[in-house]
Amino acid sequence: MRQVAIIPYPQVKITLLAWNGKYLLKLEQGPLEQTYKVAELDMNGVVPPDVEIRQILDDEFLTAAVARFQAMQQDLRAAFARHELR
Repeated sequence: MRQVAIIPYPQVKITLLAWNGKYLLKLEQGPLEQTYKVAELDMNGVVPPDVEIRQILDDEFLTAAVARFQAMQQDLRAAFARHELR
């Protein structure tokens, strides 16, 4: 697995990785992460992959991803509470 780029964004850490014919777009916020796989064949190959991936990371996508992190955190807290864990 090769790290292609770290893409700055204030609310999440975004890492672009290349692995096995795919680009992995990894978003991290604290202990949670979301990973999206994009096949190399789905990219046009005209510009570097990090430039193309930045087009995917538009405001709508990132706003939804941040909201998803909030939902994930709520789900985890609820599961802990149901089982009386910390």
